[in-house]
Amino acid sequence: MPNQAKTFRALHERDGAFIIPNPWDVGTACILASLGFEALATTSAGMAFALGLKDGAVSKELVLDHCRDIVGATDLPVSADLEQGFGPTPDDVAETIRLAAVTGLAGCSIEDYTQRDDDPIYEFDLAVERIAAAVAAKQELPNDFVLTARSENFLRGRPELDDTVRRLQAFETAGADVLYAPGLRDLDTIRTVCEAVTKPLNVLMGMPGTNFGLAELADAGVKRISVGSALSRAALGSFVRAALEMKEYGTFAFASDALGSGKIEDFL
Repeated sequence: MPNQAKTFRALHERDGAFIIPNPWDVGTACILASLGFEALATTSAGMAFALGLKDGAVSKELVLDHCRDIVGATDLPVSADLEQGFGPTPDDVAETIRLAAVTGLAGCSIEDYTQRDDDPIYEFDLAVERIAAAVAAKQELPNDFVLTARSENFLRGRPELDDTVRRLQAFETAGADVLYAPGLRDLDTIRTVCEAVTKPLNVLMGMPGTNFGLAELADAGVKRISVGSALSRAALGSFVRAALEMKEYGTFAFASDALGSGKIEDFL
């Protein structure tokens, strides 16, 4: 399969914002492609839930296999959620970038979340060194690769805007192609972050209280909009409600809202 990173990069360079939805398996990737989306992003949480695991508990090997599956499912460029790069050191992150590129991914995101509840965010200098190592690794690749650097403060109980902006600016200086601060919940904050950086900004929708539309986000300066595990959680919500209906009431009314098999096959 040809490298799709140039196509992916062009989406960030054109006018306006675009939505990059997050499938969690081959079937959902095919459906999203059939619906006309222009790029896809994996979701670490959605994949983990499908495997019966907690977010962050999937091995690097399984994640990379999953990336190959999603890349091979459609002709769309795919960016992967590679969490913290599967290790604390800059060398760990660099190796993850090299392995990710071999799967055919158009890009990936690397975050500054440590996966430790007692100390959730990497110290500033180390966080920047990790992104710099990712940049150095991607620059050695034979094909283009779009690197997204994530500041996780707002998702990890540290809603510190000044520190988040400082980190994103440092990631930009280190050479990241796209910047991402998941958990921003109001347009004024989103606008402030957009104005503080010059690289494209990704924001996360699909959280309670973040019902801004594509036009509003584009007007605030956002370039890319993802939904993380929201599609997976929406599907699981419908599943649980249907299962509870059967268990508690012995009825099957949920089936009236289910897609027909033929319609699903049309998408695929």
